[in-house]
Order: sequence, then C-alpha cells, then structure tokens
Amino acid sequence: MAAKTDTEVVIGGRVITLSGFESEDYLQKVASYLNNKLAECSQAEGFKHQPLDMQSIMVQLNISDDYFKARKEIDDLTAQLEEKDKELYDLKHELISSQIKQENAEKKAQQTKEELDEANKKLLLLEAMSKNHEKGK
Repeated sequence: MAAKTDTEVVIGGRVITLSGFESEDYLQKVASYLNNKLAECSQAEGFKHQPLDMQSIMVQLNISDDYFKARKEIDDLTAQLEEKDKELYDLKHELISSQIKQENAEKKAQQTKEELDEANKKLLLLEAMSKNHEKGK
C-alpha cells in the first residue's frame, strides 16, 4: 500500500493541506483543476453576485458535468473497443478459415498434379508400347 501523502495546495487563493495516498503531483493536479474550474465559473455573468453557497453549488455542478461527460466518453470508447475486439475476432476467424481452405486447395492441387504426372507416365508407356507394336507388324 502506498504511503500517505500530505501536501499544501492553493485553492481559490487559500492554502489548504491535502492528504491522500496519491502522489504530491497528483494532488497538485487536482487542486489546479479545481482552480481552473473556479476561474471558469467566475467568468460566468452574475456568478460573483451569487451567495457563496450558490457559487459552491455552481462549481460542483460544473465539476459533476465534467465527470458525467468524461464517464460517457469512457463508456463510448469502451463500447467502440469492444466492437473493434469483436471485429478483430471475426477477422482472425475468417483468416484461419481462409488459411484452411488454401491448405486444402493446395493439397488438392498437389494431388491433381500427382494424378496428372501418373497419367502422363501411363500415356508415355502406352505410346511406347504402341510404337513397339507398330514396329512388330
């Protein structure tokens, strides 16, 4: 288990000590995200005129919105990945099937070649026998 990390961060102009099992860099990244979200909300018309509890709720709603959009994107990407995995599985199956058909066709072609070679040998033998028979007449 990772060691607990305590780090001081600045959120909304206030120094706060965050504790957690994540790295200090991660905790700073979270604080930076929150500061950016506060700044983004502060730019909205009328935000600063709202009571602090309403400002807090607006920031929370914006963060929740980001979360649900990110969650949807993850779900969409996961669905796409599953679809690609299925397509890949189908293509591998098709490839194996095609390889088996190719091997069978090659075996059949080899067998046909061997039969043709045997037929040519018989033909040569029959032609030779025919010439010998004609000479004997």
